[in-house]
Amino acid sequence: MKDLDFGPDKVHAKDFLSNFIDCNGEPKYMRILQEVANRKFRAIQIDLEDLFSYRELDEEFLSRVTENTRRYIGIFADAIDELMPEPTEAFTDDDHDILMTQRSDDGPENMDGPDPHQKMPPEIKRYFEVYIRASSKGRPFTIREVKASYIGQLVRISGIVTRCSDVKPLMQVAVYTCEECGFEIYQEVTARVFMPLFECPSRRCITNRTKGNLILQLRASKFLKFQEAKIQELSEHVPKGHIPRTMTVHFRGELTRKVAPGDVVELSGIFLPIPYTGFRAMRAGLVADTYLEAMSITHHKKRYEEYELVGDEEEQIVRLADDGDIYNKLARSLAPEIYGHEDIKKALLLLLVGAPHRKLKDGMKIRGDLHICLMGDPGVAKSQLLKHIINVAPRGVYTTGKGSSGVGLTAAVQKDPVTNEMVLEGGALVLADMGICAIDEFDKMDELDRTAIHEVMEQQTVSIAKAGITTSLNARTAVLAAANPAWGRYDLRRTPAENINLPPALLSRFDLLWLILDRADMDSDLELARHVVYVHQNKESPALGFTPLEPSVLRAYISAARRLSPSVPQELEEYIASAYSSIRQEEAKSNAPHSYTTVRTLLSILRISAALARLRFSETVAQSDVDEALRLMQMSKFSLYSDDRQKSGLDAISDIYSILRDEAARTDKLDVSYARALNWISRKGYSEAQLKECLEEYAALNVWQINPLTFDIRFIDA
Repeated sequence: MKDLDFGPDKVHAKDFLSNFIDCNGEPKYMRILQEVANRKFRAIQIDLEDLFSYRELDEEFLSRVTENTRRYIGIFADAIDELMPEPTEAFTDDDHDILMTQRSDDGPENMDGPDPHQKMPPEIKRYFEVYIRASSKGRPFTIREVKASYIGQLVRISGIVTRCSDVKPLMQVAVYTCEECGFEIYQEVTARVFMPLFECPSRRCITNRTKGNLILQLRASKFLKFQEAKIQELSEHVPKGHIPRTMTVHFRGELTRKVAPGDVVELSGIFLPIPYTGFRAMRAGLVADTYLEAMSITHHKKRYEEYELVGDEEEQIVRLADDGDIYNKLARSLAPEIYGHEDIKKALLLLLVGAPHRKLKDGMKIRGDLHICLMGDPGVAKSQLLKHIINVAPRGVYTTGKGSSGVGLTAAVQKDPVTNEMVLEGGALVLADMGICAIDEFDKMDELDRTAIHEVMEQQTVSIAKAGITTSLNARTAVLAAANPAWGRYDLRRTPAENINLPPALLSRFDLLWLILDRADMDSDLELARHVVYVHQNKESPALGFTPLEPSVLRAYISAARRLSPSVPQELEEYIASAYSSIRQEEAKSNAPHSYTTVRTLLSILRISAALARLRFSETVAQSDVDEALRLMQMSKFSLYSDDRQKSGLDAISDIYSILRDEAARTDKLDVSYARALNWISRKGYSEAQLKECLEEYAALNVWQINPLTFDIRFIDA
């Protein structure tokens, strides 16, 4: 088979690199080459979309680049070698430059004929790396869609990173020195394994018939950064009854250290086969493995720290921050399809924002993450809220109580298949570091597994002492838990402590424990039903009076808010202290307290206040923030207090009066018929006897007059 001539393609590549002009009218790639020559960066990314839009190139060249990408990376690299401009800025020489200068000086006398092993390979001279980036148009492939027909081609895959190896040096060019003749011998390494040279192949050694001993020079050889990762299919791409597939991905050079376990990414790369090596080859026989040689990485969700606001986004955030009602708007933009739960959404928004971590001089840390537990009857949209928060948060892990063990939540010790060493594999709480870990069905967890969360929630670390590995892993995670009460539904005849059925040690760690009771109330039930039917028909939420913010805008706003570190001013110290002590006093007097108030509650008030100050882009906590924090704490048990009010008969009468007064004010009439009054109060669960009692009591107080025959009410306008 004759060798293919890639000369014309190299001319095409040179023409494209030197003449391609971007939308700003500047030569894009020549500018990049100048930056590389000035040692600003190493990676040169060639976009397939630029090749597609460059009119001088034929479509055949584009298809050849897509289908034989590995070869064309070499062709583009050769073209760049010829086009590389001279540096325009001075830079300090590193070891590589000094070695190259010495080699170019020694070059002519070190050569004795056209021996391929003595010729310096172009890879050793290159300071840059070439990557060809796939077009971002169209849907990326799932892992199971990449079949044998795509081998050698450029493909785009989406998935979640499950594990990453350490970054290791990978040999690209091995350099030897001969002990007899002193020549430098080069050997290019293209595979994962290579056979070292033992005898000197230079002319002088062959002529003299001396088997020159070669010594591998590691300082003079060229190494690349290399990292291996496993990528797994996203759960929404897995067909019915199948388990997610995984694929090995190799990152080289500048692409290393770009991904971490738990990241949802989109990779473009070359799909290639690789034979098994070592003992695994014996076991595998003729079977080969496949992997993806990564060319570019796109993160679906950036971490808060990595957010760089584009000009348009910055204006939008400034505009939002100036809006007086931003707190309500942001909260209502969370899961707008779910009806009601305004205060719960506000609490979840504060969970996303968080408070700054405090580190004291002696090294002690006070956590800034908020922990929230939603406890309520079945069917109050707890799980949907959890799922939505995980979608909004840049880093989120969703697990359920029964589906996760203590080891699965913290860390497991496993044998690494590559090195056969014992390694730590992070669990859900470690993967959600600097993010949110949502645990559904929290009450169904085994007691032994639940204790694993205690340390994470206060110290924010996971301590391990297993299989000779003693270490502490970071788990700076905000825990969002959802649980059902002890008997499935909340039993009003029992005390809150019996219903909640979680140990006090765990409850005190939650900043907010939200009790959501499903109460029968005709008006709110009608509203809820209309909302659900509307969402079902139109696949969107009813009009909120404003456009709900997109999750990407929410993330950008929160990332800007998280940069602030608000402090509590001197004048608020006494106010917070007295508020805390009054909560403790109320609880001490109560026969059946609704919550456990400890010093952690005081820290919770400070954390929630700091998160509210962050939302306002303020450096100091205001009294309004503390009041709102106390209000949220009060509202988290509101469904219980409303029940207490109904239990005592006196409150029922005043409640009926307030219902009638509000409805009369709404219709702007002083006359209310008895039938309408009965209709209004029966919706709220009150009886006719209670209504009659109320009418008599307030008629005696001269608030209204009652018609003796029809019992119609006429308000006396004071």
